[in-house]
Amino acid sequence: MPHTGPRPLRADALRNRQRLLDAAVRAFSHAGPEVTLDSIAREAGVGIGTLYRHFPTREALVEAAYRNELTKLCDAAPELLASLPPDRAVRAWMDRFIDYLSTKRGMADALRLVIASGANPYAQSRDRLIAALGLLLEAGGAAGTVRADVAPADVLAGLSGVSLAAGEPGQREQAGRLLDLLMDGLRHRPPR
Repeated sequence: MPHTGPRPLRADALRNRQRLLDAAVRAFSHAGPEVTLDSIAREAGVGIGTLYRHFPTREALVEAAYRNELTKLCDAAPELLASLPPDRAVRAWMDRFIDYLSTKRGMADALRLVIASGANPYAQSRDRLIAALGLLLEAGGAAGTVRADVAPADVLAGLSGVSLAAGEPGQREQAGRLLDLLMDGLRHRPPR
């Protein structure tokens, strides 16, 4: 029986799609939801027809751009563990999480339009974030460098608080200090 599902995208189509998503994140974060799709296509270096082939509506593009940012963040967890000791991987992921929330905040108006259209771009976000952070914390616990008794949801709440407290672009230095403080609380210390 022949395969009837969607065909995988060619390498050039994948590159075009990724350039569109990256351009959309920048555009929706800086110019808001009213940015023209033509300008996004132009910034990505593709024609408007290519944009519409990948994303038939503005809402589809916004939702895909947001989900792409979420995927990059969650996929970073195993990549960081492959290249860094677990406690340093946790801290590096925290920086990426703050960047992700900053992008999400910049896209807030565009995401509200997606929600108004009946979609829920956040449907799986929390579960995916907790799974990625859980992987990092579990590795740190196994290595003895991060407390093993910390719930990923609690750390996620702390990270969200740091993002709110130091969410403005000029506050990046303060966010780093707050993340270091949070990380110090997560480090394993042998009983005295």
